[in-house]
Amino acid sequence: MNKLDVPCARMPIDVGEFQTAVFDGFDGREHVALTMGDLDAGEDDARPILVRLHSECFTGDVLGSRRCDCGEQLAESLRRIAQAGRGVLLYLRQEGRGIGLPEKLRAYNLQDQGLDTVDANVRLGHLPDARDYGVAARILQALGIETVRLLTNNPAKVDGLREHGIEVVARVPLVIAPRPQNRDYLQTKAVRMGHMLDAPAGHDPAVAPELERLFALLDRARVQPSPTLPFVTLSYAQTLDGCAAATKDRPLAISCSASRAFTHRMRAAHDGILIGIGTVLADNPSLTVRDATGPDPQPIVVDSRLRFPVDARLLNHPNRRVWIATTHHADPLRVRRLEALGAEVLIVPTDAADRVDLAALFAMLRQRGVRNLMVEGGGRILTQVVNQRLFDLLVLTVAPLMVGGVPAFAPNQGLLHHQHTRIAQPHYLPIGQDLVVWGEPQREDMRVEAVS
Repeated sequence: MNKLDVPCARMPIDVGEFQTAVFDGFDGREHVALTMGDLDAGEDDARPILVRLHSECFTGDVLGSRRCDCGEQLAESLRRIAQAGRGVLLYLRQEGRGIGLPEKLRAYNLQDQGLDTVDANVRLGHLPDARDYGVAARILQALGIETVRLLTNNPAKVDGLREHGIEVVARVPLVIAPRPQNRDYLQTKAVRMGHMLDAPAGHDPAVAPELERLFALLDRARVQPSPTLPFVTLSYAQTLDGCAAATKDRPLAISCSASRAFTHRMRAAHDGILIGIGTVLADNPSLTVRDATGPDPQPIVVDSRLRFPVDARLLNHPNRRVWIATTHHADPLRVRRLEALGAEVLIVPTDAADRVDLAALFAMLRQRGVRNLMVEGGGRILTQVVNQRLFDLLVLTVAPLMVGGVPAFAPNQGLLHHQHTRIAQPHYLPIGQDLVVWGEPQREDMRVEAVS
């Protein structure tokens, strides 16, 4: 920040310490950039930075007016950036969606007479939204930022940045629970201006901030990684009776659409995603991000005997070359064939059961740049990860089904062979019809100390 030829200063506030810079050379207005963390992070910290474009709102930001949700959005944006440890908030001098404070107050009077926020602006001779995001794009470029995750409910901001050369890889919702005084205003923005007042993955706005704490934890794990091992998230779905499938080797659609979108958002928050060969043989998954916005994680398959099928979808992954972790027992001819089809085969040391040693594999993945890893299953992999205490975070989706089928963990290899692992301070979040339980293992049970 101090490399820029603009006024800058350290700014400690309630949620953390930011750097503040004023940009006034683009359109004559004094726009402010509040930044936290290293904006020049190298490739190892390459997850797109969290950015908020916040248009000035004197009534909401300063006076705390409840006619809008601007002040609460400003406070929540700063909190989330502070939780992530790295991000930018641009405070843009575009009061009243670009019409200025005097006209905004006149529009308020028209709203009190029965017009909505769109018609009030039009009655005064203005556009419903007169803001221009070209200045925001130029400030981001001056900061050296070309790719962002944008904290917004407004698709016009996404489009505005993209039109000016900023790549927006994800829209991160910023939902504030409505109040009686602004419910109609927010409804108008949703219906007439296309604002997406949805909480993440179909989640109830009342608990959306709680869900964002989970993703802030994943952000910190990525920005502050362990030098030796990835931060491991154990994430899987099961029914009320603990099943992952109805019958052996046949997939079962457990999660509702909202929790599937949540799972895909989880995938996008990780550098890598790991499953066992049993899941490949049963489900033939793609392991891509489809029901959310964000990059595909690196797919990794644990396959101790190299049974990976030559027609698996993962060999045709749109963006990644699948990594197959196997042992010295693998047939060299099959290794060469899979590599010819586009896979990368990793030879990993074996454990006491002559299988892929997961601890050794995780260390190898960290050396390859995987800072945080999502483990989705199947049963044997889940069992090994839990029994060996190889995870830092549990994210469990429970669906309101009872199928009397195949348990999520491998039979006769569960926690009864080991001391119980307890989740410290678990969080419970309803997503659609399902329930997500997440939390970190108790410290004495943890493989490594989780990022906090």
